[in-house]
Amino acid sequence: MDFETYRAESRDRWERAAAGWASRRETMQQATAPVTMWMIDAIDPRPGQTVLELAAGLGDTGLMAAELVGPTGTVILTDGAEAMVEAAKENAARLGVANVEAKPMEAEWIDLATATVDGVLCRWGYMLLADPEAALRETRRVLRPDGRVALAAWDEPARNPWMDVLTGILDGRGLVPRSQPGTPGPFAFAMDGLIDDLLGAAGFGETEVSAVDFAFRADDLDAWWDHMLLTSPTLAATLGTLSPKDHYELRDAFDAGYVQYVGEDGTLTLPARTLVAAATA
Repeated sequence: MDFETYRAESRDRWERAAAGWASRRETMQQATAPVTMWMIDAIDPRPGQTVLELAAGLGDTGLMAAELVGPTGTVILTDGAEAMVEAAKENAARLGVANVEAKPMEAEWIDLATATVDGVLCRWGYMLLADPEAALRETRRVLRPDGRVALAAWDEPARNPWMDVLTGILDGRGLVPRSQPGTPGPFAFAMDGLIDDLLGAAGFGETEVSAVDFAFRADDLDAWWDHMLLTSPTLAATLGTLSPKDHYELRDAFDAGYVQYVGEDGTLTLPARTLVAAATA
């Protein structure tokens, strides 16, 4: 893998996906609340502290921490995609949260002084980085002694049919190959023991790794297709390359793949499992 090419392409994908994520903010926030709560509890933000969120997207996790650090504390929301940073700013303004800074920043090169933050949050971010170990070393550098990091990364594909069904369809049709072991991707941290190893290699201690089960829900297959189209940079980019015939065939395969998760009332319930971890600097 050419890491610089990967970083540039990844940044471009998330720049283009920001508007879709912003449009689905409430849906994602509700579905993923159990993960957010686990991470917040793990770093235990206190009034007056400084919390950093990496790969923050819309900043929902960091904005919850902002309530706990209070007006004397600060939350710094960062993302490599400037469009995501702007969306996070708009999210904070909409909620009337004043103790937040939002700025573009790469997680592998954190532009903050050493030992200046009390907690770091990274929900589904480290696993997508070209060099997650470098990002974790940077995370430890900016944390004060005894500061805490909390992260989330998707468990194995079989535990996440909400995403794996689509991934399998795109791979099976020769459109987008599955990510390979040892390369960045949604399931890059799913290997047993890997998160422990990465945190240990970065110098963290008191590591805790667990799992959180939850579910994504949609009113029907059309609603789930629309949701994935808005939030998956891969699906959106792929559709732009297809003929109308191939587009319709992909949609038919999508419906056939997800129909097993449709209930008697027509709604979908899609299982998800994420690994969550916390450690002390």
